[in-house]
Amino acid sequence: MASLMLSDAMNRAVNDGSPVVPPDVDLVVRTVPHADATLDQAVADKVAAVPGVRQVVPTRMVETDLLQDGRASERRTRADIEVDRDGLRRVPILDGRSPARDGEIAIDRVTAYQWGLRPGASVRMADASGKAIDVVVRGITKRGATGEEPRIVVGEGLAARLGGTPDFLSLHVIGGDRAAIAQALGEGYRVDTAASVRAEPLNDDLAVVFLPFSILALATSVFVASATFRAVYAQRQRHTALLRCLGAHRGPLVWANLLEALLTGAVAGLVGAVLGGTVAWLLARLFDATGLSALLGAVELSPPLLPTAGRLVLGVSVAAVLSAFAAVRPSLAAARISPLAALRTSEGQTPDRAVVRRRRVFGVVLVGAAAVMAVLGVLAQGSMAAVFLILFSGIAAVAGLFGVLGPVVVPGLGRIFGSVASRFGGAQWKLAAAEVRRVPQRSASVAMPLLLAAAMVTYFAVTVGSAQRLEDEFSNEPRPDAVVVDSGGRTLDARAAAAVDRPEVAGSVVLHTARGSQVDGEGERFPTTVAGVDPERMKTFLAGRADDFRPGTVLLDEYTARELGAVKGQPVTLHGLPGGARTATFVGTVPGTLIGHVDAVIADTTLAPASRVLINLRPGTDPAAFQNAVRAGLKDAPTVLVQTKAEANAQNQRYLDLGILMLMVLLGLSVAVAVTGIGTALTISVQERRKEMALRRALGVTKGGLQGGVMAEAVLLALVGVLGGGVFGVVYAELTLLAFGVFAWPTASLVPLLVGGAGVVVLAVLAAFGPARGAARIRPAAGLAAG
Repeated sequence: MASLMLSDAMNRAVNDGSPVVPPDVDLVVRTVPHADATLDQAVADKVAAVPGVRQVVPTRMVETDLLQDGRASERRTRADIEVDRDGLRRVPILDGRSPARDGEIAIDRVTAYQWGLRPGASVRMADASGKAIDVVVRGITKRGATGEEPRIVVGEGLAARLGGTPDFLSLHVIGGDRAAIAQALGEGYRVDTAASVRAEPLNDDLAVVFLPFSILALATSVFVASATFRAVYAQRQRHTALLRCLGAHRGPLVWANLLEALLTGAVAGLVGAVLGGTVAWLLARLFDATGLSALLGAVELSPPLLPTAGRLVLGVSVAAVLSAFAAVRPSLAAARISPLAALRTSEGQTPDRAVVRRRRVFGVVLVGAAAVMAVLGVLAQGSMAAVFLILFSGIAAVAGLFGVLGPVVVPGLGRIFGSVASRFGGAQWKLAAAEVRRVPQRSASVAMPLLLAAAMVTYFAVTVGSAQRLEDEFSNEPRPDAVVVDSGGRTLDARAAAAVDRPEVAGSVVLHTARGSQVDGEGERFPTTVAGVDPERMKTFLAGRADDFRPGTVLLDEYTARELGAVKGQPVTLHGLPGGARTATFVGTVPGTLIGHVDAVIADTTLAPASRVLINLRPGTDPAAFQNAVRAGLKDAPTVLVQTKAEANAQNQRYLDLGILMLMVLLGLSVAVAVTGIGTALTISVQERRKEMALRRALGVTKGGLQGGVMAEAVLLALVGVLGGGVFGVVYAELTLLAFGVFAWPTASLVPLLVGGAGVVVLAVLAAFGPARGAARIRPAAGLAAG
């Protein structure tokens, strides 16, 4: 319920902030999806010429630079251009008002939250020439940033000062006839009424962001509830047997259990629905604190503390149905036991060997099938079939190892962990492992949800971490250590090249890039980017990669060389360049990633104005110190960026850590449910072992010893789930990489995984605190008498 309420709040925040069709608009002109038509001023003028049209207002967006701490960012700001008229404003305002003058803007709520801005605050922007200008924030918009890219609203006058080529999104038309406008525009354009556009469904992608985690949490609750019902019905065995001896039939007993489960689930659902709003509010605050909400484009969410009537009914209904479903199998199993068998003492009971044998055979078959599918997936590497084979192998392995064979595997793992812990913690760890083995089915049911959550977190962390390490370490595409470039593609002046002329620079080269076009071997024309450089500086920068490069020669990107069929030592003609085509001798290839992703490099600095500077640093140079030094030399050029390879890697790692953190937080819902299962299982275990614990107290075991033993059981179950799931996740992450045809040693961010694992163990200890206190309160005489 908490995840659903948080999803609703996030989706509502995004949709409420979406641009709207203003009230004064009658018709909206847009392009047909996937058509070749485009919107521009010429189309707007054509619409304005249609009889009956009173006004055409283009909805336009332009990219600009919002300066933070005096400098632009790699992520440019997207600015909506609005006219200064209330009936034609598109972007809803949360706080303050829309900009009315050229020196005013409205800024999105996420950026305002991150930068601490309020209406009336002053910020700086870059104009068309890259110079800083002061503007006033007059409003905070309801919408958030998109992928951490700021969104602002500006007037037409300020937009002209900011420069750039605006993108036309649509045309808002006042007056006119729909059919006449459509006829004037022809094919490729659609003309809709403003009312129909307003009625179009909004984007609800965020409404299902947390749905998979809600389903997983509900599945976890089914596991825990099933284990609880099985233990409760086992405690009622003698009572059930007596009823059977007195003539009760199995059917009514099963229906009575299911009705009890239904009512229990309804009460639990009611409590959960009422508490869902509070949990959603806490999750929203956690997302704000960790930066996840800013990444998703919605901050300071305030989900309602109480659910709506519909949500309340949904929560109660789902909980009741799932509770009854979880009780079906335990109820049937309890009703199948014959009265005489149920009336025996627990010491006299013997397991049905045939059932155990069939269960183990089925589990071995599932594990064998999982192994076969894993081998086939590795052999079929590089194909879509390999991915599906690994997926189904993981499902079969989980079902076989921890589902069917869980009563064997989980106690076995508990025994291993218990024997290791007993070397340091004493005999109570051995006793805890023995208790895990005493009720293997219950132990397996409790450990299974923890295992699945741990496996999923580890799987994603290792897969993404290993893939990133492969890209960083084994890629044959080198990159420059630093790049100096203007955020808006403006021309660099001589100060940029002078600023990087420092002792720690091993080599640098200024690129003068221009656009051209080529024809490949099949006669298809494709665009190319050509860079003119100083040949000597280029050879120094490439450090031995292109010693033959000189005036009259050309270096090609490897892909471009293949497309053109270039032969070393033969001439290559580059078409469509300023001043005409250039012909030069092809002397070699260089990786596109090393030369700023240009297609060709010629020895001519007059080709075009300077666009970027590529830098290689000497070994041992601190990239951050170099970045700060160059920025200090370019104080008057706020839009000139100094990008370093280390900074890009750190940003990628940040996104990876945020993704893993989000996964761990949302899977924490399932972990919390699973941990409550540990507490419930231990409570039932203490009730079943009152005689044993009383005897231990009579033999001299202290209250602290009993409490430590119960907590040791909780820790063992948590370790089985966390470590077992972790190993399982690592294995299948490696198999997934092999299915894609690559091999890498498992790599992941260990800190979040270790913190998460330690948190699960701590929660398990807290869950065991109540049962442990109950065990400590057992008096020897009363406990032995009760037995």
